[in-house]
Amino acid sequence: MSHFPDLLIIGAGITGLALAFKAKTRWPDLKISLIEKESDVAQHASGRNSGVLHAGFYYSSNSLKARLCRQGNLAMQAFCLEHGLKLNPCGKLVLTKNEAELPALHRLYQQGLKNGIPLQLLTEDQVRELEPEAATCQAALYSPSTASVDPLEICQFLKQRLQTLGVHFYFETRYLRQRRSQVFSNRGCFEAGHVINCAGLYADKIAQDYGFGKTYTLLPFKGLYLSFEGDPQLLSHHLYPVPDPRQPFLGVHYTRTVHQQLKIGPTAIPALWRENYGGLSRFKLAELLEVLWYEGQLFASNRFGFRELALSEIRKYWRPEFARQAAHLTQTEHTTEFGKFLRPGIRAQLLDTRRMELVKDFVIEGDQSSTHVLNAVSPAFTCAFAFADYILEQTPLQQQPHSRGMNSPLPLKPLL
Repeated sequence: MSHFPDLLIIGAGITGLALAFKAKTRWPDLKISLIEKESDVAQHASGRNSGVLHAGFYYSSNSLKARLCRQGNLAMQAFCLEHGLKLNPCGKLVLTKNEAELPALHRLYQQGLKNGIPLQLLTEDQVRELEPEAATCQAALYSPSTASVDPLEICQFLKQRLQTLGVHFYFETRYLRQRRSQVFSNRGCFEAGHVINCAGLYADKIAQDYGFGKTYTLLPFKGLYLSFEGDPQLLSHHLYPVPDPRQPFLGVHYTRTVHQQLKIGPTAIPALWRENYGGLSRFKLAELLEVLWYEGQLFASNRFGFRELALSEIRKYWRPEFARQAAHLTQTEHTTEFGKFLRPGIRAQLLDTRRMELVKDFVIEGDQSSTHVLNAVSPAFTCAFAFADYILEQTPLQQQPHSRGMNSPLPLKPLL
């Protein structure tokens, strides 16, 4: 069976859904199909997301993340308010453990101001007034525009809205290979005017099938959270540590959810295969060997402190050690008040195999026929709508085509 969409999107996470929504909003007559190997949307990173909408002060001012995070935060909050979706505008405090972290805190503050993010530097007394249980050394950073959402609720809402707009979803449909303008799947062939690859953990493999992303591979990192079983009113804000500038991870922190619950996490444990959520689920020997090959090199060379990272993260499988990582964020130690591990997620972190470095910014490659989103890691959920606009501006679709039918190709423009 063959299908003839103007636009074919591979992957029904937040990036694919936002792209379909933005494309359909711009060009209502565009025929859009979205294929997803799972039985529903957001079964991987998007549905296992922390739910935090980031403000945008962590990212260097010349990065795509900095450019898109502030716009994306505003757009996502407005979307939730417009459609009655859950939103908790709780704000965030970035807290210092000791005096040695103060310079890094001030750098974050200056970077945030440069990125146009509303931020305040607070004294210890001001922190105590705002969040009595928070603990900091001399100063803290307050981000009022950081918020929480329900990622699954947003993704399900987008799916339903897109279906009413005529977007075709093909679930349990796995990408197999491509040839020219044809994409072959286990449920037939799709001949598309343009293909956008948003396949998350497998985006690099699909990109390489098209001839892109040849100097990259995806390394999986497992993100675990622990539920807080104490007083849910203990905190009214997110509490974050000052991050390690060598790592793309933000450290163990307290998250306040839209359901008024608290949790700590996430971990950044090097996973052994791409969908290594637990046990031997979805085990693939070839992936294990490939991941171990790269992780082994990083461990041996200790690039960007990978050896220390791996050893410290693995210890977080022991709950008391995990809870201890967040102890310095509060006035009172709560290490005995944490319960079960919550649903794990996998961060699809891009590795530059030439430099053996983790790629911190978003990466997009493509040409006239295909676009590949290779590194849609945090804050990709926050950025989703702004990121979708950016991607669409780089593709031939900005020529605003009408439905092409079977024999009328899209007007093409080279990818910028």
